[in-house]
Amino acid sequence: MPKGRSLPPTIDIEQLGFDAGAHLLVKHGLQQLAPGEALDVIGSGAGWDGQLSAWCRSQGHPCSALEVDGRKLVRVTRGGASAGRWRAALHSGHADPRVAGAIADQAKAQWGLAARGATVEAGSPSMQFRLDQKEEVWAERAADLYAQAAAAQWDPETAIDWKAEFTLPDMVEDAVVQVLTYMIENEVAALVVPARFLGQVHPHYREVQAVLAIQVADEARHIEVFTRRVRLKGREPGLSTAGGQSSLKTLLDEQDFSVAEFLLSVLGEGTFVSLLHFLHAYAPDPVTRQIARLAARDEARHVAFGMTHLAARLEREPAFRTRLAHAVQSRNDALAASSGLNEEVFDALILLAAGELTPAAIAAGYLRVQQLMVDMAEGRQSRLERLGFSKAEAQQLSALHTRNFM
Repeated sequence: MPKGRSLPPTIDIEQLGFDAGAHLLVKHGLQQLAPGEALDVIGSGAGWDGQLSAWCRSQGHPCSALEVDGRKLVRVTRGGASAGRWRAALHSGHADPRVAGAIADQAKAQWGLAARGATVEAGSPSMQFRLDQKEEVWAERAADLYAQAAAAQWDPETAIDWKAEFTLPDMVEDAVVQVLTYMIENEVAALVVPARFLGQVHPHYREVQAVLAIQVADEARHIEVFTRRVRLKGREPGLSTAGGQSSLKTLLDEQDFSVAEFLLSVLGEGTFVSLLHFLHAYAPDPVTRQIARLAARDEARHVAFGMTHLAARLEREPAFRTRLAHAVQSRNDALAASSGLNEEVFDALILLAAGELTPAAIAAGYLRVQQLMVDMAEGRQSRLERLGFSKAEAQQLSALHTRNFM
């Protein structure tokens, strides 16, 4: 050792063999050094030096056998390249989405299912996810919306007083059943659409995956409680119409994630929030009112995600508004021959808003349903204007929205 230079640090692996974990001690010792610095290793097990030399070759660390003060040692110099499985591995952003550069504009197929921020070993299998571009799916508030949704989950068994005492006239109970039958099939569509896209989103955008997953859970819960209320008094579901299902099929047929979010969440579920508030106000029994209140809270979060995602995409790509407007017009054209809102549902809403079967009450109920339609249209228009459409464009697009509400 030249004068003035200190000896390298030394570790003693004693009798521990490299087939029993000795490499961990050497690896830890090298991690404390900079590339080019040396570590002396001594041991007393059989053939330890040959095992160490083989391990060093596999990891890219030069080594040489020496004798110091009559004792055999192996001097290992830390290599400059990444060692072992870290060699040529790929970086995949950062786990914290708030860190600059954490979210890639396009996620690599080679990242596969790895956690964002992980270093992915070279040679890992490529996995194709159709939605692998940030602009297609990302929403800055996704993590916050997921956290809110997770905190606001409710248990149907305890959140709703299923044992509440009430008896409704047959006509009124039938009206409740018909409205909820209609809502169930709409909630099925609202479950299937995010579920279909969920498996297409690259895991790099995990916050979006989480939001879609919890939306699916929300809708499954809504279907459960709507169905349970339908059966509460021994009824079976009411009528499902061809026109209603045709309207919902257009949502299932949409292949573009952003357009689907626009049609489903911004327009459809936004309109449904108004309907749920209406039911909370006018439903004739406490169970239905509780269900409507809880479901409306969930649906409002779904709308918030759609708005956040669309606002981000339109900020980057203003011309995408034309694509959204065309989607509304195309959907309207496709449904022009359909009957729109189920007549039984419309009549049932009037009856629920009336409260009783008298001419004066029915007149009041009819006006309340008409006001519901106005509230729905104004809500759609407001959301459209917040997405940058002019007032005239927003009015026109709101008017073109399906008569089936969703």
